[in-house]
Amino acid sequence: MRNVKPAWLLAMLIYVLPLRADEGMWLPFLLKQLNEQAMIKNGLKIPVADIYSDSQISLKDAVVIFGGGCTGEVISSNGLVLTNHHCGYGAIQALSSVGKDYLTHGYWAMNQSDELPCSGLTVTFIVSIEEVTLSVLEGVNEAMNEQERDKTIRSKSDLLIAEKIKNSHYSAFVRPFFNGNRYFLFVTEVFKDIRLAGAPPSSIGNFGGDTDNWMWPRHTGDFSLFRIYANKDNRPATYSPDNVPYKTRKHFTISLKGVKEGDFTMVYGFPGRTQQYIPSFAIDLIEQHQNPARISIRDVRLEIMEQGMKISDTVRIKYASKQKGLSNAYKKWKGELLGIRRLQTAEQKRKFENNFTEWANAAGKKEYAALTSGLKSAYENIQPLLIAADYYNEAAMGIELLSFAAGWMKWMEIPAGDTAALRKELDNRKNTSADFFKNYDARIDQRMFTDLLSVYYRNTRFDLIAPYLHSLHKKYDGNFSKMATDVFRKSVLCSEANLHTLWSKPYKKIHSTLASDPAFKLASELASHFKEKVQLPSMSLQEKLNMLNRKYMAAQIEMQPDKNFYPDANFTLRVAYGKVQGYNPRDGVQYHYMTTLDGIIEKEDPKNDEFIVPAKLKQLYQQKDFGRYAISSTLPVAFTASNHTTGGNSGSPVLNAYGQLIGTNFDRVWEGTMSDLHFDPERCRNISVDIRYTLFIIEKFAGCRRLIDELTITE
Repeated sequence: MRNVKPAWLLAMLIYVLPLRADEGMWLPFLLKQLNEQAMIKNGLKIPVADIYSDSQISLKDAVVIFGGGCTGEVISSNGLVLTNHHCGYGAIQALSSVGKDYLTHGYWAMNQSDELPCSGLTVTFIVSIEEVTLSVLEGVNEAMNEQERDKTIRSKSDLLIAEKIKNSHYSAFVRPFFNGNRYFLFVTEVFKDIRLAGAPPSSIGNFGGDTDNWMWPRHTGDFSLFRIYANKDNRPATYSPDNVPYKTRKHFTISLKGVKEGDFTMVYGFPGRTQQYIPSFAIDLIEQHQNPARISIRDVRLEIMEQGMKISDTVRIKYASKQKGLSNAYKKWKGELLGIRRLQTAEQKRKFENNFTEWANAAGKKEYAALTSGLKSAYENIQPLLIAADYYNEAAMGIELLSFAAGWMKWMEIPAGDTAALRKELDNRKNTSADFFKNYDARIDQRMFTDLLSVYYRNTRFDLIAPYLHSLHKKYDGNFSKMATDVFRKSVLCSEANLHTLWSKPYKKIHSTLASDPAFKLASELASHFKEKVQLPSMSLQEKLNMLNRKYMAAQIEMQPDKNFYPDANFTLRVAYGKVQGYNPRDGVQYHYMTTLDGIIEKEDPKNDEFIVPAKLKQLYQQKDFGRYAISSTLPVAFTASNHTTGGNSGSPVLNAYGQLIGTNFDRVWEGTMSDLHFDPERCRNISVDIRYTLFIIEKFAGCRRLIDELTITE
């Protein structure tokens, strides 16, 4: 079949009028073409070429992927990186112990030699971005099914990547945009020797805890500092004591001029995932089924975890990062649910879909006219499977022992005679086991087993539950507590010592022991049945949905030729821009755009771990010792703005009209968390730590002047 580019693809390569300034996550290399005039109108004072350029140094060279899910910004020529405390939380936890509790007490490297290596942590720079749509889709045609299409695209992408990074130390990836209608290639440089340079105590970095998470007004000093190290050639290298601080191409200038209402702001970072263009049927699924289910399951998980963390400081440290991760999404889902109901998002989508169908019929586009009915049918078919998947992943696999046990399935499936493969996979399992038991407590998990397996069993359709669990349910007469007691008493997998003993046995003995192990038996039966009855059927239905959503996205663009569409977030480099701005969360309430140290003192509660104020911070407040960071006899802490952000933007630099660093993005307001699905300019606000508070904590609270001295600061 001849490869003909459809009209919608050619049309998508041309952009037109921009949207409002406060909505959108824009590809930085297209700013000049799409957004420059709108940004200037809203207050930008620098050319967009200074924001992004492949041919010259630009601000993009100071923005990094921090770890696997956050953003960071380079703030010195010696590789110093600023990000959120919650982004560095896992690395800080890994370095902590009861005797060296850096989560609770903080850590400050007073000398370069004190900077602590963070095993497994990476920092990634974007070297260049280019559109490769025509190359990737060369050979793709309408006669292909989704598997054939994906295979062709992967093959083309691999060839492009190989050619692009040939004879270099760079990495690269190709990512789809607009539901697979366009493709872009990103060249990256990944650094692997990252060291902790400074982190405030949790009483500053996590002040307000879960109570204040997603909320405004906010008073959290959510920041931490790391440094990139390189080899003697200034190239990425694995950890070595011979490595030296990386000499950066670009770092941000820091402004102490502060912010006022109406000031232009930019957020430069890596937003994770949004779904702005999905149909009403997807919103219905989220609103009526998925979010309520996930919320109810995490209610159970969080209660058990929080109670368990009171056992001892050792357990608290083990579960601190897990608890924080669970709570973050849990609270976000609750706010998102309220937001999409308040905005009647599903109803608004339905009205658009009716208009869309009328347009398609009037234009004689029969294929487009059939899209909404096709989407409706596809979502109805996949709905029970997606609900079952949520209960499996959140409840059944929320039991750590079962999730860990399921990981042994790969080893058990290797043929007995393939000793090399058995040895290699066993080594992998040993490494995984060490990480697992480092942050595991069987007492907490046994209660999780009792309550979560019950939740899973009660809420999953009968035929989607493994027959083996039905037999156990009958055997124990529905008593999940008794079932848990037996599994944890008999399983070798919940004891690190027992596992070490098992590993010394011949492979045949390991295999027979695991085959009869109650935790492995249950986990493997659940996983196998889930794969057969939920996962595989979902994949074919999801392929159809992908095809329909891709065509629906292309059709929306064709229907609205004067609208400038921004692509959904997919953890690629983006620029969002807006203004410093408060908001009205509900009738009769107006929130100011800034908080100060006064609010921290007002919130202090020595009996509540979330609201403890360090003695030194109180002393500095009482003495009004704020140095050059003061405003009107107090100290700024955080501010809100109308930038469109989401998960992944945590740690992103917040910049003023001159591209200078004024804050670090760390959250959104609870009333605006539905912005992943529906942006509301009246209530969607991002929350940032004011850079002046960050510098005050480093200099005045921590006394780590050496870090201040390497910064470029303008007053």
